[in-house]
Amino acid sequence: MSAGWSDDADPPDDLASFEVLSKPGPSDLKEYPQHVEAAQDKAKLKRRLMSAWNNVKYGGWSLKSKPRLSKSSPVCLLGHMHQLSSEGDREQFRRAFSSLLWLTYRKGFAPVGGSSLTSDSGWGCMLRTAQMLLAQGLLIHLMPEGWTWPGAHHQTKDDLDVKAPRQSGQRSDLVKQWRRRSEGSPFDNVEDTEDSTHRHLVTWFGDTPTAPFSLHKLVELGKTSGKRAGDWYGPSIAAHILRKAVAASEVPNLEVYVAQDCTVYVGDVVRLCEESQSQCNKSVIILVPVRLGGDAFNPAYVECVKKLLQLKCCIGIIGGKPKHSLYFVGFQDDKLLYLDPHLCQATVDVNQDNFPLESFHCKAARKMAFHRMDPSCTLGFYAGNRKDFDSLCTDVTMALTSSVGTYPIFTFVEGSGQDEHGEEAFTSESVVHIAAKDNQKRSNKRSSVDDFVML
Repeated sequence: MSAGWSDDADPPDDLASFEVLSKPGPSDLKEYPQHVEAAQDKAKLKRRLMSAWNNVKYGGWSLKSKPRLSKSSPVCLLGHMHQLSSEGDREQFRRAFSSLLWLTYRKGFAPVGGSSLTSDSGWGCMLRTAQMLLAQGLLIHLMPEGWTWPGAHHQTKDDLDVKAPRQSGQRSDLVKQWRRRSEGSPFDNVEDTEDSTHRHLVTWFGDTPTAPFSLHKLVELGKTSGKRAGDWYGPSIAAHILRKAVAASEVPNLEVYVAQDCTVYVGDVVRLCEESQSQCNKSVIILVPVRLGGDAFNPAYVECVKKLLQLKCCIGIIGGKPKHSLYFVGFQDDKLLYLDPHLCQATVDVNQDNFPLESFHCKAARKMAFHRMDPSCTLGFYAGNRKDFDSLCTDVTMALTSSVGTYPIFTFVEGSGQDEHGEEAFTSESVVHIAAKDNQKRSNKRSSVDDFVML
């Protein structure tokens, strides 16, 4: 609970009671400017109060102290286990966590999606967590292994000591290829360094209509799914929006595959990554929309989620309910580690030289009990090449099948789930809910809220 309100509470009445003044009649023409000014002031005040409410409600502000990471227990962060009792490991964890891209609510950007909305506070959290998931895949794709942001040593605030930052390593071959392929693009004048590549990657998520993975672009791509600015986007729709965004972008050698009904069709992934003769060995981000329970998270899946987050191929989990989506990146004991988008920050002009990067990196690691995780989520994985994909299939299958008392959350199947024209044979927005073995009731009913197929 934050500031005396529960997470499920509605905003106080005074936040929702503002009335927009109607246009005055002819007799009021002399006072019309005052009416307009008053209406604009009240609308602006309402937006500010709603932004403040979302910050309070979803963790931007908190009256209680933030949870501390225990030095006596290992912490998992996207495939890497850190023993915080070791000074060196503590520093590695701090650098790695602070190097993750943190994309939050913003205010003051150009109106989005043909609406008058200049902030996504209160409705855009799922798109923000989807951005973070994609950003992590892009960091792995474009940056050398083990890269950390040089500014990370200023960022993470907890009870662990801070050491001097590590120097950047060598550039990856893929970044060199990207620079060559980007000749003639809007980005061909960027200095060829790791730091500038990192900064350039951030610009892709800038709050401007021209950025390939901006909120504006994702909202535009969501229109084909019947969504518009101000709507709630579920984790399944968000996955398909990311697929379309990457397909329309300039990112080299990368595809996004979205599983169908909790099934990854190996043949489709291979065909997707090898269909071009000029790029016969592309990397792939695999997104798997799932539901881990009915109305609430099924605790039987805790161990399986932990095992997935321990895999190096895992790039995180996005999930949530209306107005509360989070990006899960690891765990410690019985608590999930996450990045929270529910802090409304001022828009940063990423088109300026040397724009500030601090607001794109999180200052504190947050934890949440597993049982509070919403069952509706999308799992993310990355494979750099065909060999990595084969290892991914083996490792993920082992993690999915090693948990006792549950069916696998999803499966890998040889062959194709598409027809001869390359179209998906199943509805793109449906997700299969895999129930625990002690609850094997079958139902063909589709949820009217989340559009999930229940088994």
